[in-house]
Amino acid sequence: MSAFKRTHPSADRNSQPISEALLSQVDKQTPNLRLLEIASGSGQHAGFLAPLLPNISFQTTEYARQSFDSLSAYAADCATGNICPPLFLDISQELPHWEVSTLQQVKPDSYDYMLNCNMMHISPWSCSVGLFRAAGQLLKPGGKLFTYGPYAQDGQLTPQSNVDFDADLRRRNSTWGIRDIRDLKLLAETNGLKLERLTDMPSNNKFLTWLKL
Repeated sequence: MSAFKRTHPSADRNSQPISEALLSQVDKQTPNLRLLEIASGSGQHAGFLAPLLPNISFQTTEYARQSFDSLSAYAADCATGNICPPLFLDISQELPHWEVSTLQQVKPDSYDYMLNCNMMHISPWSCSVGLFRAAGQLLKPGGKLFTYGPYAQDGQLTPQSNVDFDADLRRRNSTWGIRDIRDLKLLAETNGLKLERLTDMPSNNKFLTWLKL
């Protein structure tokens, strides 16, 4: 493994269940499909998923530039060669304000899929707003946004471990916290998407599928 590759225990645990949820909902045959990952972190998820879907080009993005060495290492080591070099992206910003180099690669209505794992609860609400805004602009009609993480439903957060986790997040940063699917549905509707599927995942997480109308 490349010395630049970073790994996280949580990604070690969740990559397999995420892959199972994703593979059941994407086209594994049509060539030259495109997936945009928002907040790719170390690149571990792309590194795990891309070889399973050689017909899909994975474009990683990240706000923390210190992650670029790890992201680039996962791309370089991908046996199927379908991970693109990472792009800088502040998802809280509106599309016209993205970096020119990113806008040269990322075009409206050009992605079949988008993926976002474990970002919304450890980022300001503006990042969730920006995620759904970008999905509405960048996905093709019929495209899908997949989001993974812990969520509340209709004001209810369970089990107690998630309640404790949410309280800890909010103590650490008042702009963080586990988001309610009810609020995300409103963001989706505003941006021309709807919740198509909710998949329960291990460790009290969920995998949500949002369809671009």
